[in-house]
Amino acid sequence: SDFVEMFVGVGAARVRDLFSQAKEKSPCIIFIDEIDAVGRHRGAGIGGGNDEREQTLNQMLVEMDGFKPNESVIILAATNRPDVLDSALMRPGRFDRQINVPLPDIKGREHILNVHMREIPVSSDVDAAIIARGTPGFAGAELANLVNEAALMAARGNKKLVDMIDFEKAKEKIMMGAERKSNALTPEQKKTTAYHEGGHAIVTLEIEGEADPLHKVTIMPRGGALGVTMQLPTEDKVTYDKKYLENQIAILMGGRLAEELILDQQTTGAGNDMERATSIARKMVCNWGMSEKLGPLTYDNASNGQPFGQGNRSSGSNTVSEKLAEEIDAEVRAIVERNYNRAKELLIKNKDNLHKLAEALLEYETLDKEQIDDLFAGKPVIVKQEAVRKRKKDQKSETTTESKKDDKKDTSKDKK
Repeated sequence: SDFVEMFVGVGAARVRDLFSQAKEKSPCIIFIDEIDAVGRHRGAGIGGGNDEREQTLNQMLVEMDGFKPNESVIILAATNRPDVLDSALMRPGRFDRQINVPLPDIKGREHILNVHMREIPVSSDVDAAIIARGTPGFAGAELANLVNEAALMAARGNKKLVDMIDFEKAKEKIMMGAERKSNALTPEQKKTTAYHEGGHAIVTLEIEGEADPLHKVTIMPRGGALGVTMQLPTEDKVTYDKKYLENQIAILMGGRLAEELILDQQTTGAGNDMERATSIARKMVCNWGMSEKLGPLTYDNASNGQPFGQGNRSSGSNTVSEKLAEEIDAEVRAIVERNYNRAKELLIKNKDNLHKLAEALLEYETLDKEQIDDLFAGKPVIVKQEAVRKRKKDQKSETTTESKKDDKKDTSKDKK
């Protein structure tokens, strides 16, 4: 965008000057960021500004063709929109070699985090590998923001070093929103949330087969959620097998089941869980051919069961029969109910641990996998530094309140 100005011919002149300097200072590299600003399809717009951009692009094409192999000038460009680039830019001899730069994988995220952590004082308990496992899909800029947010968390807590708790809180804030401290839950709501999240956690811990390991459980409201059960993948997943998907459905059903088994109630808090479970089951049947009854067939439209590639989808012709649509719905229901019953068996078998976990969540609000293991083993729960500070603050507040009440009583006695 720096090439193009309001005056006609300025962009082309700047391109000529750039390539002239590159030839004089060779060997060198020309790097053009956001090349789609000048390299869009020609004829895509109307007006003088568009004419100026096209002149700039034409000059760039001329200059690129004018290079000789022995001039030692390499031209690189970057864009997030390769689909809008002019085809002349992409032909052999110009930008003919395309390098796709995907989002960083788990190892890449770990290295990026380590680079940004050099800029802040970090505690010895911080493990970049664990943070990387919990941030799938994060770009480099988002990881930099995560480190910066963790440093701000530490600064607010008057800490000299940024520890793992700060990184966890920063990640949760970025992914789920800030803590809704003003949204005070009633004791009944907290109890329901504790058993709901405890149900997810118990099924995650006890289910057989492949499932992402449990990381932590919290009943601290964040964003639109009253609580969260977090799983931490050991690696970035590209494909999912049938057993993993069915286990995810069972884990999602664990929250509603815990409410039913322990509190004998059903709440709207399980709405998102059931929506996700139903979506996974429907995709298993309609998109991934994982139904034993319907076989390895793909149905393009999961809502009405229309087979992929049959008929004119826009006109809705050649849709499947009502009978097949009913069979699809029946298969989806069967998958959900099968894993609902699996989760129910696990919760009934581990009801004592469910009670322990819910009671501990009501006391501490957040527990990680290590603390939960200690709890189930009958060991004392080692309270994290943040929870200790919060509890002391609450106790201090209660003491101050009680002291004020006593002062008022003494004053009233004196008056009498």
